[in-house]
Amino acid sequence: MSTTSQAQTPQQAPGGHPQRWLILGVICLAQLTVLLDNTVLNVAIPSLTEELGAATSDIQWMINAYSLVQSGLLLTAGSAADRYGRKKMLITGLALFGIGSLVAGLADSTGQLIAARAGMGVGGALLLTTTLAVAMQIFAPEEHAKAIGIWSAVNALGFACGPLIGGFMLDHFWWGAIFLINLPVVALGLAAVVALVPESKNPQGDRPDLLGALLSTIGMSSLVFAIISGPEHGWTSGQVLVSGAVAVVVLAAFAYWESRIPYPMLDLHFFRNQRFTGAVAGAVLITFGMGGALFLLTQHLQFVLGYGPLEAGLRTAPLALTVVALNFTGVAAKWTTKLGMPVSIALGMVLMSGGLVSIATLASGGYAGTLLGLLLIGAGCAIANPVMAHAIMSAIPPAKAGVGAGINGTLAEFGNGLGVAVLGAVLNSRFAALIPVAASSLPTAVSAADGEAERGRILDAFSSGLESSQLVGAVAVLLGGLLAAALLRRAERADA
Repeated sequence: MSTTSQAQTPQQAPGGHPQRWLILGVICLAQLTVLLDNTVLNVAIPSLTEELGAATSDIQWMINAYSLVQSGLLLTAGSAADRYGRKKMLITGLALFGIGSLVAGLADSTGQLIAARAGMGVGGALLLTTTLAVAMQIFAPEEHAKAIGIWSAVNALGFACGPLIGGFMLDHFWWGAIFLINLPVVALGLAAVVALVPESKNPQGDRPDLLGALLSTIGMSSLVFAIISGPEHGWTSGQVLVSGAVAVVVLAAFAYWESRIPYPMLDLHFFRNQRFTGAVAGAVLITFGMGGALFLLTQHLQFVLGYGPLEAGLRTAPLALTVVALNFTGVAAKWTTKLGMPVSIALGMVLMSGGLVSIATLASGGYAGTLLGLLLIGAGCAIANPVMAHAIMSAIPPAKAGVGAGINGTLAEFGNGLGVAVLGAVLNSRFAALIPVAASSLPTAVSAADGEAERGRILDAFSSGLESSQLVGAVAVLLGGLLAAALLRRAERADA
């Protein structure tokens, strides 16, 4: 019999794989590389504009090529990991990400850099799905909550460290260094994965769902593209409407196809599980509120409070450090065990919502209100995010762990993109209502201001727009927590 079937892999021992904590460190290192790249490019935009002569559209595609490819491939990547082996896909993801980083670091044109970023997105999709899937395989069920907590903390660490590392590298080296720094990490990760990570895959040997993979990739990429394009081109523009229509039609065809075939990539019966449905609903709303609100927070720190990119990155770090502290010490996991899933999610979301309200109402008075909000959000994230991921993964059979990780990642990408678009639209509409003459952007409006009084009025209008959008995000997070908690409570009662 095959040594790669789940029933015979060493990680299925009652206490988990004997080297599970070391392996978790290895896969978190691989994941951290991807997460850093999600944020590190933002601080390099001025350098790229100057040294490569990149236009605004080029910069947008450097950022969007990565996110579009990654979000479009998450489900397919998770399915491939389940079928062909999670270790194989982890190695493939690292290799593709490393090659893409090398090409990006040595690129001498915007076209080369955009193509390299797209290649990195393929590797990133494989890494984000296989890391969580492997973690679910090597740990016993009673340790899943703590393992996912650490996995989630690495997400927060990547969010905090990306701008800091990018700023440091740009202060001492040329812009290509922000990509080449990935190479030693990728090499170390490859060696460790080959030596330590056990292979596991779906023992059923499902036939590959090629049409489902194609439909999900096209549908999700079109949906994310519509969300990204909305704020810039207008929600009623032809570009947004066409890509949105393609997304709806293709994703509907994907759902129909998946319901008809014997071995679907995404089993739609998962959505009949109330635990899964509750976690999905909560995950979309939490990333909607948080993704948009934190995107706006960086603008508040730079445009309103006057911090530079590196200073702004340092001042958002308390959020991530709170998550890391509570998850790495196991405190959040202990609270979750004591309180149970529904109460933990509700508590986490209430804390996060309170943090957003604090930023919205107190941040105009200086950094103290922002710091309080960041600490509350960090505590809420430390509790709610691992529980949400655990709820999704535990509602899916272990043989489909890769697909479960793909669903978790897809929800995060979708909610985050939608939050940035919608809350950004709330900000812009409020700003336009108060400053109708020069509301295309804050820097444009400020540069055109006639005197300090006019400049102050513009900044006040922008702060008012930020406050409104942060409050909308707070409501979304709170509703997400209450909805997810209610559905998970119903699922527990049904199980009982």
